Amino acid sequence: MLDLKEYIREVPDWPKVGVNFKDITPLLQDGEAFRLVIDNLVDLYKDEKVDLVVGIDARGFILASAVAYKLGVGLAIVRKKGKLPCKTVSQEYALEYASNTIEMHEDSIRPGQKILMVDDVLATGGTMAAACEIAKKLGAEIVGAAFLIILDFLKGGEKLNGINAKGLIHYMG
Repeated sequence: MLDLKEYIREVPDWPKVGVNFKDITPLLQDGEAFRLVIDNLVDLYKDEKVDLVVGIDARGFILASAVAYKLGVGLAIVRKKGKLPCKTVSQEYALEYASNTIEMHEDSIRPGQKILMVDDVLATGGTMAAACEIAKKLGAEIVGAAFLIILDFLKGGEKLNGINAKGLIHYMG
């Protein structure tokens, strides 16, 4: 079996000094590694009924679309403010030294749909927590949050308020 960590490129001091960015593009470029990631993300939630997959802007779109295809369900997207053309529901969240806002079209999720949230990395948890809040406002039942990478040392899962978060690659520090 492949060691997926070998396909993650570490970029020191990007996008700012002190951040060790986890670049997933080498993994995406390798067909066998990418297929393994999608198969394993789907397997994490194989016992859950999923009606819709929600992908987070932007790398989360890549993973979420493949997961949705494999599950045979639709895909909804969460974008940065101002990127969606129709009426939206938004949620602001705090970053380390600023804030940001994400949005979904208000008709992306039907009340009662069971959704799986997907993103590439769980770091501090702010983006995923905000995306989950939007999904809840739209009436979703969140069955889980799947990640390629979880940076466990940042404790982002604590912001997800009990949502079943699982990842394939873990970094402890």
